[in-house]
Amino acid sequence: MTLLDTERLSEQYRDLDLRSTNGVVAALLEDQARAVTAVRDASDDLSRAVDLAAEFLARGGRLVYVGAGTSGRLACLDAAELPPTFSWPPSRAVALLAGGREAMWEAREGAEDDEEAGVLDLRQVQLSADDVLIAIAASGTTPYALAGLRYAKAVGALTIAFANNPGTPLLTEADVGVCLHSGPEVISGSTRLKAGTAQKIALNTFSSAVMVRLGKVLGNLMVDVRPTNAKLRERAVRLVVTATNASETEARAALEASGFRVAVSVVSLLRSVDTAEAQRLLDAAGGHVRRALT
Repeated sequence: MTLLDTERLSEQYRDLDLRSTNGVVAALLEDQARAVTAVRDASDDLSRAVDLAAEFLARGGRLVYVGAGTSGRLACLDAAELPPTFSWPPSRAVALLAGGREAMWEAREGAEDDEEAGVLDLRQVQLSADDVLIAIAASGTTPYALAGLRYAKAVGALTIAFANNPGTPLLTEADVGVCLHSGPEVISGSTRLKAGTAQKIALNTFSSAVMVRLGKVLGNLMVDVRPTNAKLRERAVRLVVTATNASETEARAALEASGFRVAVSVVSLLRSVDTAEAQRLLDAAGGHVRRALT
């Protein structure tokens, strides 16, 4: 039987259970470090995925993730963190996990084989040609994710795939296939290890870079953060001060006037306009902060 690379036995760690605890920890950390290399090697495809996704999203499309198991849970995490980090509307970051929401907390391994569910879940969220579908699976062959990707192509959505085995259907059938070639795991077949780490790095990089392209970042400042607690409100003040060179008093006043919307406060102070005009400038710029300033 031909094995996928992620299923192969790593000869380097055949004696894992005989090593000291320090030795086991060292082996796991050593192998995890290879996840960074796997993502770096895919940087060209990752960049292409970012540029294409940003085009679709600028026209009003959604990010729709499909995955199973560890891959699906990582996709859910990525989608969940976009609203508080970039004020991205929750309705435009949809994560579909094989087995449903309960599978986030309790493994439902059989759900990944349900091709019909991969299609039905996308129909339920009314996937359209304006959307960006992100299919993610370590194997690159997971039926749930693959069926979802094929359905997305049929409706005309942009399809992006992340997988850890080269030449697999998920990668070859997507508009952009991002191969995170991480190889065999320390613990044979346990893709929650460096395959999952590579996926987490790639998803973080992809979604963050997309938000940069959409103007949700000014310089390297997170100027569209949603300050929903005390810590984040203090961060918002620091962001406004750093972006505008205003005093802390001026920054707080601008934030209070804008309902603690950092981007609006930044535009208001730098353009010397009131909150309403700052919001109008942002709306005219499609939410892109730097364009609103220039």
